[in-house]
Amino acid sequence: MRLGLIYTIITPENKLLLSAAQARGVELERISDDSILMDVHRTGDAASFDAVLQRSSSYSRSLYISQYFEEAGTRVVNSYATQRLFGDKASTSFALARAKIRTPRTIVACSPESARAAARELGFPLVIKPPMGSWARMVQRINDNDSLDAAIECREEMGNVWQKIYYLQEFVKKPGRDIRVFVVGNEAICAIYRNSTEKSGWITNTGRGGTASNCPLTPEICELAIAASSKLAGEGIYGVDMMEGPEGLMVHEVNHTTEFRNSIAPTGTDIPGKMIDFLIQHAKR
Repeated sequence: MRLGLIYTIITPENKLLLSAAQARGVELERISDDSILMDVHRTGDAASFDAVLQRSSSYSRSLYISQYFEEAGTRVVNSYATQRLFGDKASTSFALARAKIRTPRTIVACSPESARAAARELGFPLVIKPPMGSWARMVQRINDNDSLDAAIECREEMGNVWQKIYYLQEFVKKPGRDIRVFVVGNEAICAIYRNSTEKSGWITNTGRGGTASNCPLTPEICELAIAASSKLAGEGIYGVDMMEGPEGLMVHEVNHTTEFRNSIAPTGTDIPGKMIDFLIQHAKR
């Protein structure tokens, strides 16, 4: 069996995955997204892999490389289609709404004028995010028109065209935390509370100073996480982000390349081990 790890840098998560594979007597070959050559006429070495785990830090690189391996007949976890869906927050919101999964009210706009109209529809406070990105970068709570104008002006001056797609959501009153549920295959394996701190402010992302603590898995959490991930996009490895809103749990994001190093200790779950087990089980034969 030949398995690969597609990566940008060897992050702490990637080190844990390499160790988990080694512990199972399997070599996880390193495939750098910085040096791979993708000849559209020759699948070459890509066809010799049974499965690859996509952990590229670049959304654009991950899409092209995943397509290259899938064209060669190699199983990619998570798949190209899954990445296209969950790597774009707007596409994720459309899919969640279509599946009738509770999610914050969201409006997507394509100009400063329509963004201001969307804000009038949603009311303040609201949250504005780039449709693509991670680690809560450029995620802002907007409290009034002056704050909105400043955010719009900043985005209009950027060279990145995706910053000029305005993704606005209602601000959900939550108890100073949200929930991340880890789904592998069709199973929710564990969950954490991501707690806001003085350092992180209202943002709960652990990469921004939030803290992780164990969240007990309830039937409701499990059912909602699976509905928003594997039932929506097929079996894979996901981090499903939920909020405890006034009307109950709602899903606001699904991560297709989820980080997990801060979640192993509080949950007591061998997350990288379960990920490698899934990769082995779903390799082509």
